[in-house]
Amino acid sequence: MSDSAITYTLYVQADPDRVWQALTEPALTRRYWGVSFETDWAVGSRMVWVEHGARTSDPGQVVLACVPDRLLSYTWHTFTPQWAASAGIDEELRAELARERRTKVTYEIEPVGDTLARLTILHEGFQPGGTLIGMCGRAWPLLASSLKTLLETGAPLPEPGHDTGRGYGGHEAYETHGTGGPADS
Repeated sequence: MSDSAITYTLYVQADPDRVWQALTEPALTRRYWGVSFETDWAVGSRMVWVEHGARTSDPGQVVLACVPDRLLSYTWHTFTPQWAASAGIDEELRAELARERRTKVTYEIEPVGDTLARLTILHEGFQPGGTLIGMCGRAWPLLASSLKTLLETGAPLPEPGHDTGRGYGGHEAYETHGTGGPADS
């Protein structure tokens, strides 16, 4: 992880087509991520994120690249009050995230022999030292592991409980220390 990008590589016992399905088909993304996407996956198409019953739509949420079974890239979602309420994110944290620049995620899928696929996730464009990179740096390993587990066993990892009131997916990385910002630790 650099100060503006997260790279995560994993090997999945599945062919590239099955990994692609896990990244793009709502029935699968909901199982390991709790999110589904409404889009046709054509470059330039808008994406609607559906998470915990909230629909997040914004003209800036678009498909950037799409080569089935090989490459998928899109811009990250907008941090709306509706998204925050559905994800258990308080307004202070949502406002902090909304002030940061929009990021993008790219998935590269490569076959490895006959039975494996290498999935490389690159999430980039973070504000150096920002809140979002800390949250995503904690969330991506769990998310990628749940995708892998779903494809290899048929069931995703159980969703961990959170007692912070800041929601699921790495939000616990955000802590305030009297300044209203992320911890420097």
